[in-house]
Amino acid sequence: MYEDSWYSFVPDISHKKSTSIGQTAGHRRRESLLQQPNGATPNEAVLPLGSLDEEPDTSNDPPEPTLSRRAKSYSDFYHVVRAQLSKDAKKKRRRKRNDRSIEALGVEKPEDDMPGPSEPSGELLEAQLLEASQQEYLLYQDQLDMTERHLDILVNETNGALKLLETLASSFRAVETQTSSFQAQCDDLLSEEKRLQKLADEVGTDLHYYAYLDGVTRRLNAPGASRLVDHENFAEILTNTDACIKFMAQHSTYRDAESYLARYQSSLTKALHLVEAGFTNHLERISSEISKQIASTQSEAARHALAYGRFEELVLEADGLIANIQRVISCCYDPLGHPVPGQNFDYYSNTVVNIFASYTNIRDRDLKPVTQRDLDTFAKETKDASAETASRNYIKQCYERSYDEATLFTKIFAIEPQYSADANSAFVALKTHQKSLVNAANVAPIATTLQSALQSVELQTICNLLGWVTNEYLLLDYDDEVSGYAQHCQGLTVRLLMEHLWPFADTAFENEITKSISRHAIAPETLRIGPVVNGVASSNAHPIAKKALELLGMYDQAMPKERSQQSSPVIFRIVHETILALQRAETRMKSTKSANPDPDPDLFMIKNLLIVKNELVSLEIGDVRSQAAAMQHFGQIWDTLSPQNWMGLFRGILGGSLSLGLWSSSPAAANAPATNGKPAAGSNDQIQDASEKLDELLRQSIYAFTQRWGGLINAARSGKKGARTLAAVEKELDDRLVAAFGGQPEVMGKLKEAIQINAQAQKEVGGGAKGGR
Repeated sequence: MYEDSWYSFVPDISHKKSTSIGQTAGHRRRESLLQQPNGATPNEAVLPLGSLDEEPDTSNDPPEPTLSRRAKSYSDFYHVVRAQLSKDAKKKRRRKRNDRSIEALGVEKPEDDMPGPSEPSGELLEAQLLEASQQEYLLYQDQLDMTERHLDILVNETNGALKLLETLASSFRAVETQTSSFQAQCDDLLSEEKRLQKLADEVGTDLHYYAYLDGVTRRLNAPGASRLVDHENFAEILTNTDACIKFMAQHSTYRDAESYLARYQSSLTKALHLVEAGFTNHLERISSEISKQIASTQSEAARHALAYGRFEELVLEADGLIANIQRVISCCYDPLGHPVPGQNFDYYSNTVVNIFASYTNIRDRDLKPVTQRDLDTFAKETKDASAETASRNYIKQCYERSYDEATLFTKIFAIEPQYSADANSAFVALKTHQKSLVNAANVAPIATTLQSALQSVELQTICNLLGWVTNEYLLLDYDDEVSGYAQHCQGLTVRLLMEHLWPFADTAFENEITKSISRHAIAPETLRIGPVVNGVASSNAHPIAKKALELLGMYDQAMPKERSQQSSPVIFRIVHETILALQRAETRMKSTKSANPDPDPDLFMIKNLLIVKNELVSLEIGDVRSQAAAMQHFGQIWDTLSPQNWMGLFRGILGGSLSLGLWSSSPAAANAPATNGKPAAGSNDQIQDASEKLDELLRQSIYAFTQRWGGLINAARSGKKGARTLAAVEKELDDRLVAAFGGQPEVMGKLKEAIQINAQAQKEVGGGAKGGR
């Protein structure tokens, strides 16, 4: 019902209460000083006593306030008051008994304890008692009244302050309304001030681009201007001149902008010329010292130390000049040598090209004794050992020297040119100044030296060298971390092969094809099919077919799979020239058939064309086997020829002719007219794919062979007069097939099956013709 904080207003009366209660409860009357020593009893008469040292009688005073138990509710408060009134009545009765005891003893009361002349009435006592019991709460009421008065004062003062603030706000609004136009004018003035300040700054900046010309012109034309490039602050001239040129180009409408642009460009050209001349002079001074020492020593290690270690140390001593050189290069090329577009790219790139030219010329001149010694060593090894061994050692030596040159170049110019076909790249800039020294952009010296030595060697030696280079430097083991040297050699090898050695090898193959296949003389003894040796299918092939197999295997060995499989002109020419040569042999066999009936031209073509086709399928072109393989791909080849369609094809033919254009994958061949069971001669010439042309000739030969032997079998079965017996025909067929395809039962079985199909088709066609008649 009441807050605890209210008790803080109650005065501290506990001490007084405890004292009064203690004296009342523990009071004992003192022993009388008048008592006789013989111990008289209290009933004996006594004399009147003087005033005792007793507490004054306070029966008429209001009771002392006590801290009652806090009431929980109004009804509880009523019980508390009744209990307090009961306690006060008990105290009053106790005081009256004490007074009677004193009267009984005849003790006179003190004057202060004497009652008044009249006793108060009961109603008055009840009012006093009620006032005494409510003393504490009356105090609380006074305090609350005082607090209420203070709060009323605060409320009144707050209301006054709010009214004052409202008055002030109204005044401010009135002032703001009256000064809005003035404020707008002030804002306009501030905006105009900012605009003028910005304009002044721009004008000052623009004037700076104009004012810089006189200072830079005097510095570049001074007598000691050549010494400016030896200090790093020369880069500031290049940077500021670039900025001025860019500004004049962007603000061509400014006054005298074109004139200032031309003068700034002239200043940039002058500054770049100073850089170029300073670097060239620096290299010449170093070269005059290094070249003499290299020429005078015979030790390979000493030459290497002078050419790279000492040269690098002397060049980098001019750190200010080298920093300016690198600054010029970075204005037109990135760290990988790719061009960086810019307003002054042409000026910088021309200077960089001249710097690269001066550097390569001086390096080539200084290392001339080293490169000449490498060439002498290569020529000696070629003569004493072999061209292949000498070429391998020479390539290794050139790759090592090229890597050293690339490392030195990167340290000096802070750029590592990568291969690029862009005419503005640093790689092309280096490549245009090729000398005898091998570097990252110059592999021509290696190719020139190798080609001069490989001109007179066998084709197999060239293929061995190309295969070694590919396996040694291109087919890296990616499980290990690839070093910088390996990456450098990889780039050199790719360019060496693509730009020089592969075209050189193609030319060598072309010459070998012309000599061994195109111009090969056909001897009469080769126009027959001998027995198979050791089960090797190609052992009884014609020498032209054997040479074709050899060239295909060598080309696959020398070239990567991607190059030998994707429309290689060399592969096409090998197959094409082989087909033409076999056709010439077939024609010659047919011309001599009357004198020597033993050779079978159709079987001869089937045998040799199947060997070439099997090699193409086996290589993919690619998979070269170490030993001579049998015709393991004959089933795939036979399925390509589609023999399952032969029966229906034969049944649809009346007469003895067959248009093989239906079998050809070439539309031109399909539309060509047939002559004597074979397509027109011009149809094959229109087929550009050598593999398709090979398949077409195989179809022709297989059809001619099976048609002829099918007719012989039908004649033997008919029992006509003069015809051979079926057993004799089958025995001759077996002998021919065994001679051509001994140890290859799959080929013989497929051909016999095709002969039977052809014979059945001819029989049905003949029966239908008779029935029609």
